[in-house]
Amino acid sequence: MGNIDCYLAKENFYFRYRTGAIIIRDRKMLFVKNALGGYYYMIGGAVHLGETSRDCIEREVFEETGVHCKAVRSAIICENFFSGDRLDERICDKFCHVLEFYYLMEAPDGSAFTEETDTSEKLVWLPLDELDRYDVRPVMLKTKLKEAINGGNVLHVINNDFST
Repeated sequence: MGNIDCYLAKENFYFRYRTGAIIIRDRKMLFVKNALGGYYYMIGGAVHLGETSRDCIEREVFEETGVHCKAVRSAIICENFFSGDRLDERICDKFCHVLEFYYLMEAPDGSAFTEETDTSEKLVWLPLDELDRYDVRPVMLKTKLKEAINGGNVLHVINNDFST
């Protein structure tokens, strides 16, 4: 179907359909450190038109880490509402609504992950027990991630940065 990202931008609004990867190793999770804002976010990206979220996350993880990981199961569906980062011109000062499907991923034994993504952002392993010390986005990961990993059920979370 092509590589057309699922998103819509109209006036001051931005909607996107994306995936995120939960990759755990030695009680640490792999994050991307945002080059512009210095915060941490999940590996993943926009689902392409005609692509399943599962196929998307497997593709995105390979593109960003160089490792062929398998999506084991859906862990979190997140409706994420936030104000666009002033440092990202695509969403600067826009009302953002992002529908995100987070998958628990499995990496082959002995996998060597790259240190940077395909867009030269740093990949960083953050300790699961210390996420509250870092600027992790969406913020709900600090409280919901362990439940999503250990619970076995898919969590539906609404992360609304406008209500705080």
